[in-house]
Amino acid sequence: MNKPDPLEQALHAARALVLADLVARDVAEAEVVSLVEDSVTHRRWWVAQWPDGAPYIAGLVAQDVQDALLERYGRWPICPVCDSGDPHALEVEPELGADPHWVCGRAGVVVAPVGGLR
Repeated sequence: MNKPDPLEQALHAARALVLADLVARDVAEAEVVSLVEDSVTHRRWWVAQWPDGAPYIAGLVAQDVQDALLERYGRWPICPVCDSGDPHALEVEPELGADPHWVCGRAGVVVAPVGGLR
């Protein structure tokens, strides 16, 4: 029996976390899921070049999808914390690190881990 490839496991976990956030915010349409797949494909090459970066994959995929959505559809995910002012998107923190979270940059509040939006 083959031992699972840890890099592939990190990529599959990242895909699952970002898809969970898209489903939680009702934006997991086919075109959007394709953006996740595009990011995972790109990050597969990236992590093959830098295997020590595997713990950072979930945050990077979340950022890739967020950037792609901004170009095509608008801000995502919209901050649920701030009631006043212009709607704004949450940010992924740390930008390059393990255990990524969605954070409201205006209020300085951690909203949820990546994969944990409600």
